[in-house]
Amino acid sequence: MILYDGKPEDTTGRLPREVRTYDYLDTLQIPYQRTDHERADNMEACNEIDAVLGVLICKNLFLCNRQKTKFYLLMMPGDKKFKTKELSSQINSARLSFAGEDAMLKYLDIEPGAVSIMGLMNDKDHDVTLLIDEDVLKDEYIGCHPCVCTSSLKLRTSDLIEKFLPATGHTYTTVHLVGED
Repeated sequence: MILYDGKPEDTTGRLPREVRTYDYLDTLQIPYQRTDHERADNMEACNEIDAVLGVLICKNLFLCNRQKTKFYLLMMPGDKKFKTKELSSQINSARLSFAGEDAMLKYLDIEPGAVSIMGLMNDKDHDVTLLIDEDVLKDEYIGCHPCVCTSSLKLRTSDLIEKFLPATGHTYTTVHLVGED
């Protein structure tokens, strides 16, 4: 894996959602570094990507309430365990579960394995509430996917909070997740 600055020179063969992500970041003048890789479907592969980027990629979970009327994108450190009960009480939701693939495509234009804050640029009706674990906000950089699971980005946390989110019209709620038994 090689670390590149910005968008690929040749976008042939890349999905439109990935290219739109790069174009959106470029329009907002948000600098980023990128690496391309095979689909990362185990922790060893994720650790290799983290090492190339020099940052831990966030765990991004797309959740919904029981009625499937409220949707949440949760960003948390990859090394924390997710406990639904712990989060549910903080956001006043009786029960949370993972939202299905159809909802991912509908609201974020993302497929399983590529869930990322970048998908909020596709949520024009603001149907998704962003939740960020406080530990993610402490890091200078955030690692995420550009709406596909075969590339990863490294961006300044401040650029995501101060430029990207306002451009998408989204805000966020800080949550405190312990993730321990």
